Amino acid sequence: MTMGEIITPKGIIIHCSDSPQGRGDNAETIHQWHTERGFDGIGYHFVILEDGIIENGRPTYWKGSHAAGYNDYLGICLIGIDKFTHIQLDVCAGLCSRLKEQFGFDYDKILGHYQISEKTCPNIDVEVFKKERMCLVDI
Repeated sequence: MTMGEIITPKGIIIHCSDSPQGRGDNAETIHQWHTERGFDGIGYHFVILEDGIIENGRPTYWKGSHAAGYNDYLGICLIGIDKFTHIQLDVCAGLCSRLKEQFGFDYDKILGHYQISEKTCPNIDVEVFKKERMCLVDI
């Protein structure tokens, strides 16, 4: 798959980097991991660092390379494994809400990678995340 394939995003898949917290991983690190695996570059559209900074990956109009069968969904990657910071989760909720409104999809199109794959990331309950965090930014 080439990075330049144009899409209209159908939803969001939330991922985690599955790397230790505090190591300093970021979008450039993931870009290196993905190119080493033969991807055309970072497969996610956004990466959220532990301090809440959002780093861009692929443009939102380019097909992702992050979830087999769901690469027409936007990929958001939280840095870490299972102990995400409150700011990461708050920023993720705000980003999901903005993208949901921008592209016109419903809450049921925001999924955790574990919901469509045998992967366990992110180690948060995305349904609870949507109810507890996204409702605060959508008011």
